Amino acid sequence: MPADSRARFRRCARGAVVSRVDIATLVGIRARRPEAVAEAAVRRRRRPRLVGDSGRLMIIAADHPARGALAVGDRRLAMANRLDLLERLCLALSRPGVDGVLATADILDDLLLLGALDDKVVMGSMNRGGLAGAAFELDDRFTGHRARDLERLCFDAGKLLLRIDYDDPASLDTLAAAARAIDEMAERQLPVFIEPFICHRTDGRLRNDLSAEAVTRSIAIASGLAGTSAYTWLKVPVTDDPDDMRTVMETSTLPAVLLGGDIGDDQDRAYEKWRRALQLPTVQGLVVGRSLLYPLDGDVAGAVDAAVGLL
Repeated sequence: MPADSRARFRRCARGAVVSRVDIATLVGIRARRPEAVAEAAVRRRRRPRLVGDSGRLMIIAADHPARGALAVGDRRLAMANRLDLLERLCLALSRPGVDGVLATADILDDLLLLGALDDKVVMGSMNRGGLAGAAFELDDRFTGHRARDLERLCFDAGKLLLRIDYDDPASLDTLAAAARAIDEMAERQLPVFIEPFICHRTDGRLRNDLSAEAVTRSIAIASGLAGTSAYTWLKVPVTDDPDDMRTVMETSTLPAVLLGGDIGDDQDRAYEKWRRALQLPTVQGLVVGRSLLYPLDGDVAGAVDAAVGLL
């Protein structure tokens, strides 16, 4: 990569004002020097521990596009513009208190080439096969990062989605695949974040059940997967009634982070729900994507800073 391009990308990753990503340079590297991704992964400066001095985790999530989930609110293709997404990610990662990013290989490869991942927790998304809205959505095969990929690239953790529908036999295949993926991560002493849901089909659409009983049951199932839970974290939603979270989070001693999801128009209410849940002893941080990268007022830095302030 030419020196002037490296400097421009460095400003993108660390500056308060994010410049336009140079697509010609980025695509040129991918076309002519694909080995540059692996080289950038080796050069990346890693932080010594998953959880830093604050004792909390603030992770920006951007693994939605690989599942075909591009909508934010009523904007159906909000996440479809990759340059726009990369600029938003660079800005979010530059904000104080942001520990890292969760994404699929294509996005993490771009961020490596942009120099945006030094001293950050890099979390690879592992199963993206259950495409949003597909008839096979619950046959959630591991089509993303494998444990050996995360190890090879010197990444810091992995994440898998575990949706369970008691009426769909494909859920058993996903459970079995998830358990083996957790084993493979533990063999490498790599943390893995499990995002469990009990879900149901309503009018042909898969919906997550956020009742206290369903979230409790999903946590109990996820906590018991694989041959060890030593490297397992949970990534959990806030229940429909936030007052239920204290009892729900007593289901497991595994460390947990809260997921964001699409919070709709009431951002203040979502922040208050997160703030209350963050007081619980097992809740260690936030993993939030769309609501911070695409806030209603367009102020990415302000949305990220407000979320960091909750920690």
